[in-house]
Amino acid sequence: MSFTGKYELESQENYEEFLEAIGLLSAKTDSKVQTEVVQEGNNFTWTQTIPNWTWSNKFTAGQESELKTMTGSKFKALVKMEGGKLSVQFPQYLFTAEVVNDKLVVNCITPGEKGVTLTRVSKRMSKTQHA
Repeated sequence: MSFTGKYELESQENYEEFLEAIGLLSAKTDSKVQTEVVQEGNNFTWTQTIPNWTWSNKFTAGQESELKTMTGSKFKALVKMEGGKLSVQFPQYLFTAEVVNDKLVVNCITPGEKGVTLTRVSKRMSKTQHA
């Protein structure tokens, strides 16, 4: 299933615990997160938006890509696509995403014995078409 579309956050678990684990509790917001994904084959543009803030990455599944963290720090990582699930090892957590029943399911997992898993489920608002 294609990831392409616009999504709006429907539910999330362990949001504050995750932000605390990665040292970003000050970035907490109650605003609805919107995610737009454009997928053309293995090429992706992934954009998240909340009021007054947008974060975007372009990458190719199966290749090492230069990405940005939520704070704007750049890093390089291999973006994997296995069984319809994307995964990227960010500096402070493992990011996975998949489309399940037309919903975008994202997990961000911090390492260690006391690791925290942030789970976000977003409903698809529309499918973006590109010419």
